[in-house]
Amino acid sequence: MYPIGDREQKFMQMAVVLSEKGVKHGDGGPFGSIVVRGDEVVGEGWNQVLLHNDPTAHAEVVAIRDACNRLQKFQLDDCEIYTSCEPCPMCLGAIYWARPLRVFYANTKEDAANILFDDSFIYREIELPHDQKKIPFIPFPNDAALAVFRLWADKSDRKLY
Repeated sequence: MYPIGDREQKFMQMAVVLSEKGVKHGDGGPFGSIVVRGDEVVGEGWNQVLLHNDPTAHAEVVAIRDACNRLQKFQLDDCEIYTSCEPCPMCLGAIYWARPLRVFYANTKEDAANILFDDSFIYREIELPHDQKKIPFIPFPNDAALAVFRLWADKSDRKLY
């Protein structure tokens, strides 16, 4: 268990304040997040799904985008994320791609489900074969698409992430 001290309390409170800001402005659901490097907030976000008509504008994704833009890098391997709720599957994926040191969260996914933000069906869908998903995923092999993959694989100056 990671020790929770005054520093962590301060940063979590900032994430919670952002979650409240979004609710009060009608921007989206009750979720807020910040990205911290050392003792500096380098990214912030709150749920802005309704504000931007963007289903990907979750607090963590917005905060990660903000931090990456400010820091001019695509990985946050020297940062921490504070979020007012345990991340949904999409945000969890974004967090793993950003590679922060750790994530602190306040409310749980069960708390979110209790206020009708239930992502359990997505977790179940991930495990299903494509032909059993609620939204069909249909294989459509394409030689040109495969050629682009070969182009990437052969690229001598590619930058992996």
